[in-house]
Amino acid sequence: MLYKDLLQQIVSKINGKIALSFSYQAEDVVALHLLSQCKIDSFEVFTLDTGKLFDECEKLHEETEKFFKLPIKRYFPKKEDVENLEKKLGTWGMRDNLENRHLCCHIRKVEPLECALKGKSAWVTGLRAAQSITRNELKIVEFDEKFNIFKINPLAFWSNEELFGYIKEHNLPLNPLYSKGFKSIGCKPCTRAVKEDEDIRAGRWWWENQEHKECGLHINEK
Repeated sequence: MLYKDLLQQIVSKINGKIALSFSYQAEDVVALHLLSQCKIDSFEVFTLDTGKLFDECEKLHEETEKFFKLPIKRYFPKKEDVENLEKKLGTWGMRDNLENRHLCCHIRKVEPLECALKGKSAWVTGLRAAQSITRNELKIVEFDEKFNIFKINPLAFWSNEELFGYIKEHNLPLNPLYSKGFKSIGCKPCTRAVKEDEDIRAGRWWWENQEHKECGLHINEK
């Protein structure tokens, strides 16, 4: 069965609004391409604008909107919370300890995601099991208890070769950061380029242990 056919079967069973999260990664562009081919009334594409995005992400935002001829809605953290956070942590304080980093992610990502998913019945992501040991039990469809929503991961079992082969085949937009040594893309202070032999998410929160490398968006717990 083709991936788009499987996704079509899944979304056809969803009653209510569907949203796709776009975080400027190759996986999100592919997931969006698959969803855009499904026969559904409508869906929302959104991004979490943390205020710490790379300039290349802004470029991809514009290119993706033009390519798919649809808007990507931005959700922002609360201004007052960000101001208080920056007074407490400064520019690099999220690297001091896990508590600080989780606080930063919670304010800049988790709370805006709660707003983005409000009123939605299903959330489509670009997650892949191959990305991290924290995602090795990923399923194509699961129920996220933390956000009380059905979560659809159409690329759950895709390999790197399948992912970038699909992008090349369909000439999809790709974040320029990939050509600069990045394998996974997040906020500027917490993301770096990696060596060819390093793990996909080695450049994310590289000062932490592997089992801690999540920002709270994809931890299925209340």
